[in-house]
Amino acid sequence: MSENLKTIKELADELGVIKQTIQYHVKFLPTKNRLKNSSGAIVLNLEEQRFIKNRLTKNRPNNDQKSTKEPTKNRPKKDKEIAIINVLLEQLKTKDEQIKSLVESQKQTQNLLDQQQRLALQDNKLLEEYKAENDSLKALKMPTQDTKVEQVSSKPPQEVESVAEEPRKAPRKWWKLW
Repeated sequence: MSENLKTIKELADELGVIKQTIQYHVKFLPTKNRLKNSSGAIVLNLEEQRFIKNRLTKNRPNNDQKSTKEPTKNRPKKDKEIAIINVLLEQLKTKDEQIKSLVESQKQTQNLLDQQQRLALQDNKLLEEYKAENDSLKALKMPTQDTKVEQVSSKPPQEVESVAEEPRKAPRKWWKLW
């Protein structure tokens, strides 16, 4: 028979509630024939245990009821949090789009810079070619000393005298300028 008897503490541990909850429900049991163990603690028989279990299951809300009550209490907070989260998600999406557009513009800028560098190299090559061609043309046009004598001898005598009569300008000395 002692196996069927449980103390308030044992029943509370079994049901997963605190001892005070069991004591509250024990008040509704008849006080006559109340049993106590050797240490003086109240023990409950099977009928009393069933009575308390029934009362606890009636008072304890089901998980479905609990979930419906909980959102109503915290609904304004959760709605605000959800609204904030949505705003932040939208901002993240716009930031991602901006990042994509910046990456694209950076790629275009890099492409244009590469093209500009290639064109500059081509221009430098062309310029070098033109300089070389110009130098070769100048070399062809410039008469050498031997050709000057030939040109003088091939000219009529009057022109040669005029060339010879041209006064040679002596270099001016810089200290006479002052």
